[in-house]
Amino acid sequence: MNVVSQRGLKQLIEKHPEAQDETIAWYRKAHKASWVSLQDVRRDFPSVDKVGAVLIFDIRNNRYRLIVRIDFPTQRLFVKALLTHKEYDRGEWKKWV
Repeated sequence: MNVVSQRGLKQLIEKHPEAQDETIAWYRKAHKASWVSLQDVRRDFPSVDKVGAVLIFDIRNNRYRLIVRIDFPTQRLFVKALLTHKEYDRGEWKKWV
């Protein structure tokens, strides 16, 4: 997968440094993946949720949520947000759905 906005992901990690290790591990796995469906994603990340057009990954035992959009045919993954659970509950991320 081509993870679009690696620079943006780094900025999100700077905002939430305690999520750095797991987010980088997510990036490395996603970057090497060749997902063609949600089922493929769930093989690597069983807890991933799909809401509309976005995938939501749990980071640090559900303390953070990584919001991404994925285009399976072009193998591009767009990082949208890394949110605390409190930020996620506000629902502002739904603008990407």
